Parts: sequence; structure tokens; C-alpha cells
Amino acid sequence: MTIMITGATGQLGNLIIANLLVRVPATEIIAGVRNGGMSATLKALNDQGGEVRCIDYDRPETLQKAFAGVNKLLLISSSHTDDTVRQTQHTSVINAAKNAGVEHILYTSFAFPQTSLKGSSSVHRLTEQVIFDSGMKYTILRNGLYIDFVNVLGLQEAIQSGVLTTSAGDWRFNAVTRSDLARAIANVLAEKGHEQRIYELAAPKTWNFADLAEVLTALADKPVMHIEDVSVQHWIYPFLSSIDTGATSKDLEQLMGKPITSLEESIAPFLN
Repeated sequence: MTIMITGATGQLGNLIIANLLVRVPATEIIAGVRNGGMSATLKALNDQGGEVRCIDYDRPETLQKAFAGVNKLLLISSSHTDDTVRQTQHTSVINAAKNAGVEHILYTSFAFPQTSLKGSSSVHRLTEQVIFDSGMKYTILRNGLYIDFVNVLGLQEAIQSGVLTTSAGDWRFNAVTRSDLARAIANVLAEKGHEQRIYELAAPKTWNFADLAEVLTALADKPVMHIEDVSVQHWIYPFLSSIDTGATSKDLEQLMGKPITSLEESIAPFLN
């Protein structure tokens, strides 16, 4: 079995490879990178007999050769800011994988897509359809909202002032850590099965801003209260309103084989 992970220099790709290295021999892992940069994880992979190949989504003529001998291919969605470009990149990878004889393609989509929405959600839906139409075995890994979004909420300021101020509304969040996603995805890659499956990799229960204030109180060892203010304006709130942050799933915990990281543990790194 040969497993390739594209976008291997990104945060999620690096974490997936780190998890894979304790599950399967390094000689079965291929890291796809756009440039020659080598993280500590990729250096460890290379030192243990794994392979690093150049994968450039924007050069489709090179992709089929890069996918030669690959059984399982994990397509980590492009980080390009133009959705039209992203869709073209994804389609090029899928077509090249099929032509190269890849048996099983896995894709990091976005959890709980809403058919009424445009933009990034549409890109993921369209990419999923290209995969379905390809005839390859597939696994769709719909990643939940990254917990990182809390970093723009002014957590340090909330601790200093004792008040976490947010936009008004019935906000609930199914956000998860990259580390948990990486563990689950690595398990899927390392195991047999999972073909023709769609997994919603979100939290099994939601939390709200009041819960976040309680966590800040515990971490800071001083009271932090939560208040809503209709005058709060920030780009994060329209974004959060555009996606499904309230739906839950047990898929992530089941694939991880353990509970997800607690809210307190998830938030702690953003306070250092």
C-alpha cells in the first residue's frame, strides 16, 4: 500500500503525516509538496525511508507522473483564495489521479454543506461531485470549523478586561482542532475500508460564547463574563453565519478512537 498526502507542508498535512508515521511504515508514505521546503516532520519521513514528491496543482501536466504507483491519494483542498482556481486545481488532481491508476481518493471537504450557499461551500460540493463521477473509490472527509477562529475574538483582551464581548445571537459551535482531524484522517488512511463513505468530522456537541467565557475564567484564574453587543462589527460573524456551526456528529470521535480535545485544552494554545 502506498499512501500520498498532497499539501504536505501545510499545518493539517504535516499533522496527518506525523500521525501516519506511528501507524504505517514510512516506506508506504509519500508527501506531496509544492516547493522544496522540509519541515521536521517531512525530514523525519525522508530519514525513515519515506518519499517526498513535487505536487503542483497549477501544473496538471506533471501530476499524473507524480501519482504513479499511488494506491491511496489524500487530496487536501487548495488554499488558493480564488474559488474558480481552486476548482480547476482540484479537478486537475482528480483527473490525473484517475489516469495514473489511483484506486482510492480521499478529499478534505467542509462539514455539513448547505446547498443554498455559494462560495467555498460550493467549491467543496463541486469537487465532491467530480470525485463521485470519476469512478474511483472515494472517502469524503468533511472537516469541521477549525477552532482557530477564536483567535480573532480578542481572548487576551477579554481576560484583561474581565469581559468577553461578542455579537448578539444564538451562536453555537461544532469547531474542532487540526490535531483531532489529523488523527482521524490518519486512521482512515492507515486502515482498510472506508470506501464510498462520507464523514462529518465535527464535534459531537456544541458550545457557545458563555461556555467560552467559563473556560477563559478557568484558564486565567480570574472572572471573565460574557456580554452581547449588537454594535459589534467583525468579518468573522458574517462568515460564521454562512456555514453550519450547530450541527454535530460522532464521526470524528469514532474515527479517532477517543474523545475530542476539550474546549479548555483547545483554547489554551491561543492564550500563550
